[in-house]
Amino acid sequence: MAGAAAGVSPPVEKADATAWIAVAAGALGAMLATLDISIVNSALPTIQGEIGATGTEGTWIATAFLVAEIIIIPLSAWLERLLGLRTLLIVAVSAFTAFSVLCGIATDLTTMIIGRTGQGFMGGALIPTAMTIVAKRLPPSQQPIGMALFGMTVVLGPVMGPLVGGWLTENLSWHYAFFVNVPVCALLLALLFIGLPHEKPDWVYLREADWAGIAGMILGLGGLTIVLEEGHREEWFESTLIVQLTLMTVVGFALLICGQLYARKPVLKLRLMLSRQFASVVVMALALGMVMYGSTYVIPQFLAIISDYNALQTGFVIFWMGVPAFLLMPVLPFMIRRIHIRIAVGVGMFMMALSCFITIDLTAESGGGVFTESQFLRGIGMILTMMFLNQATVASVAKEDAGDASGIFNAARNLGGSFALAGLASFQDQRLWHHSRRMEETLNANSPRLQEYLDGMTATLGSPQAALEMLSGIIQRDAFVMTYNDVFFAMGAITLVTVPLVLFLKPLPKNVSLSMH
Repeated sequence: MAGAAAGVSPPVEKADATAWIAVAAGALGAMLATLDISIVNSALPTIQGEIGATGTEGTWIATAFLVAEIIIIPLSAWLERLLGLRTLLIVAVSAFTAFSVLCGIATDLTTMIIGRTGQGFMGGALIPTAMTIVAKRLPPSQQPIGMALFGMTVVLGPVMGPLVGGWLTENLSWHYAFFVNVPVCALLLALLFIGLPHEKPDWVYLREADWAGIAGMILGLGGLTIVLEEGHREEWFESTLIVQLTLMTVVGFALLICGQLYARKPVLKLRLMLSRQFASVVVMALALGMVMYGSTYVIPQFLAIISDYNALQTGFVIFWMGVPAFLLMPVLPFMIRRIHIRIAVGVGMFMMALSCFITIDLTAESGGGVFTESQFLRGIGMILTMMFLNQATVASVAKEDAGDASGIFNAARNLGGSFALAGLASFQDQRLWHHSRRMEETLNANSPRLQEYLDGMTATLGSPQAALEMLSGIIQRDAFVMTYNDVFFAMGAITLVTVPLVLFLKPLPKNVSLSMH
């Protein structure tokens, strides 16, 4: 009998309906948080005009959200242990709704920045907890389905943001880019009440909190993000503000390290990074964030400056990157079970690199249509990379460490985006200056062809000054186009360089198998 019993397969564990409701709530919350990063980008010029903010001040409407989100993401695991998962999410969603309304009724910059900061703090807690719900509420056999749902929503959020924001701004008002969160949050609260069990708060985590680590994370991650976001605009270390923020960042990370060494219960288990598997996942997450946020930063710029697209037209172009998430959703769990992680992530990163290389021959006549193929390729590459790295994040640590691992992974992805935006802004300025100077050097004032061209333009426009301004505009436009070609080449090259990192990834555990029962 013992031998027979030994040969019988254990019953396949299945999640109940409430577990799937919880997973759906987590995925919806993650999409809401990622969508709100970019939903205001389309409406930013309109918002700035109505609340009386300059262009530089207006960037803080986006930056405030991102800084707050990056700070709270790694803290979410500690808050979850302190308050319980359900209580944390109900508080976060309720406060997110209130801050969204505050943004929608804001009439000045200060109110808007307070609202956006609050949105970022509350929304940031919704991203890593979605992965935690999958790890805790689903058995290993069904986790790939939950991760596919989570991965799809995290990819769709940033690409749907410009489209939804653009449509609302063009057809209704920019206020609705914030008010749209109210009904979504109401649905989310209902799902949370149904899908998650109540857990008693554990105040031990408050009494024994790693306050040095918490302060260090706020100062370190907050300072680093602002330096990366604003450094280029403030001319880096020529600015007293950037120097002060850099010192704050160094002090913050020093406090974080002290907490790791001396606290009984560190706020974040950075020792997880000692695992080669998890450390490689984090580095890949940085690379993923660079491509994901870098492309959604560059393409709208090109379409607005060169193609004269409005917010809604740009949103449709960006949305092509999200189409593969819809198409691949039904088969992603099977792929996670059957494809080796090195192959999947390697192919995904290679496709993201290829999507950049096929758009390095842009011209001044290029419109949104030239990005359709590259956006589709980029979308496939991103969903493949994101899905398998999400699964590896949960699989490479113990179940009780899933919250910390998720926080580190998601913070790394967002930091990768900050690195990309800082680097691309500096690179763009340098290449724009280079191409402008090179073209100007080729124009000889005594050239008969140049004189003939200027005479023709003067006859058409009515004055030599207008002809010179037209020539200057053409040089500037062509320099912009060449700069964007350089930017896409650089993004492709950087992505290609990261592909060998897949060799550090270990195969996913064998118990990650899909149940169809």
